Amino acid sequence: MAEPTLVQVFGTGATQDSSSITIQKSALPRLTASSSNSAESLLVGIFLAAMNYLTQTNFDANTDQSLILGDGFSSFTTRGQTQYRLDQLTLSLAKIDTGSTINPGDY
Repeated sequence: MAEPTLVQVFGTGATQDSSSITIQKSALPRLTASSSNSAESLLVGIFLAAMNYLTQTNFDANTDQSLILGDGFSSFTTRGQTQYRLDQLTLSLAKIDTGSTINPGDY
């Protein structure tokens, strides 16, 4: 099989050129697109989109896939007097063991 494509990971309309990537906000699950989305909301939307394809099942079936993105364990914490829910997403990066540094070019 081949490495996952931009469209498979980031949704319809995802493109790249030598200096930029474009991801359509409409392809980001549960994001209400606006001209003032926060950086954090966009990152969460990107992660949720990627979770649709970068699954353990697809990883097991495709030796060219190097990433697995899945749910972690939710918990609670208190900040000041307010209780917060902590939702974890787990990103696993697989590569041939040649060193301990994460390099985007390896994936």
